[in-house]
Amino acid sequence: MTSSLDTLHDIWRIAGLPDDALSFIDLPGRDPVFPSSFAIGAAAQATIGAAALAACELGALRGVERQRVSVDMTHAAVECTGAFTVDGKEPETWGRFSGLYRCADGYVRIHANFEHHQDGALRLLGLDPQTATREDAERALLAWRGRDFENAAAERGLVVTMLRTFDEWDATPQAQAIAAQPLMTITRIGDAPPLALPPLSADARPLDGLRVLDFTRILAGPVGGRALAAFGADVMLVNGPHLPNIPAIADTSRGKRSALLDLRSPSDRDTLWRLIDDAHVFAQGYRPGGIASLGFGPQEVAERRPGIVYTSLTAYGTDGPWAERRGFDSLVQTAMGFNAAEGEAAGESKPRPLPMQMLDMASGFLMAFGAAAALWKQQREGGSWHVQISLAQTGHWLRGLGRVEDGLKTAKPDFAPYVERYESGFGELMAVRPSAQLTRTPAGYARDSEQPGTSAARW
Repeated sequence: MTSSLDTLHDIWRIAGLPDDALSFIDLPGRDPVFPSSFAIGAAAQATIGAAALAACELGALRGVERQRVSVDMTHAAVECTGAFTVDGKEPETWGRFSGLYRCADGYVRIHANFEHHQDGALRLLGLDPQTATREDAERALLAWRGRDFENAAAERGLVVTMLRTFDEWDATPQAQAIAAQPLMTITRIGDAPPLALPPLSADARPLDGLRVLDFTRILAGPVGGRALAAFGADVMLVNGPHLPNIPAIADTSRGKRSALLDLRSPSDRDTLWRLIDDAHVFAQGYRPGGIASLGFGPQEVAERRPGIVYTSLTAYGTDGPWAERRGFDSLVQTAMGFNAAEGEAAGESKPRPLPMQMLDMASGFLMAFGAAAALWKQQREGGSWHVQISLAQTGHWLRGLGRVEDGLKTAKPDFAPYVERYESGFGELMAVRPSAQLTRTPAGYARDSEQPGTSAARW
């Protein structure tokens, strides 16, 4: 099993950041900290630590002294559960048709948290979305082979995967494409002088004065934007007024403005271009090609705002036959073999998910790391930069950290020491405070989370 420190070093060197900065990180704790046979704690701790340390290194480049960063492993893993309550109630996380189903030759997992995905999957099964029950779906799936249902769903833009073992995943062309890619890429996509960043005072957080446009949804991307906000960035979450959200928006919006823009509208597209003119980071996590089809791909944004850092999140990476497929953490876990492996390690006949949506969480913090690292490179070298992350690449990396012997025998930790009360536009929010501890400028949220559209779409 790879140590957290070695894991962080490997992430750090992907970006080419200074090795001497690594002496400013402390990573106490060791796996297992959650019931899992995978190195959940190390993955959480290393990605959060990398994001915090990169933010601080950018702060040092802006003229302030370096500061120590400490990330406790248990706290980091608890943060990665995304646990929260609103007005004392835990939100309903999963749609009633979401989950694992038996099929003719194994299992498939359906993601049906959004109505259009749910209704599409039910119609594919020959069921009426208005009257179908979960039992109806279970019976209908027994007539399907897993791969056939997976492929039919993908052709319709739905989110379904069949359950695979690691060996079965490794035999697929997509697995081979993922294995040939690094964990993440930070690529120069244009020429530009170093951007003039606002002055940074000694008591300011390392990303103070930097502006981030957050066009991400669901979990991984919003977590990345929240991390940048915790380190001081001015983050504007932008939602489409016609698009659904999940309850986690109450938690992942901490520290952010929240505006609405409909990019189908010429006037709202013009508003976005004006926002881009003063932004330092543009983060997007829409389906592959989705936001680019509206004219806001990385090259177009870099041409309008030379020197910008553009971050992209996908499910299955940029290469391979699945590069255009939609996906969410639970689906990618199932497709890649994690559920089967966790069930086998538990001695259970049924597959078992990881104890949190670790691919989402680690990918989110890697997005924050990539954004801060690319900003550091932009200040040193100039240029516009594109950071690319995928859930599947994160999954491949997590698997490579090794397995934790008897990890499933570990009890789930007590969350209470890590939870704080926050005001929010959604109600009284109880959520996990940032696990990254900065010695001079503590991480935290200068804004309460707010309902979409509360803030105007202007800096």
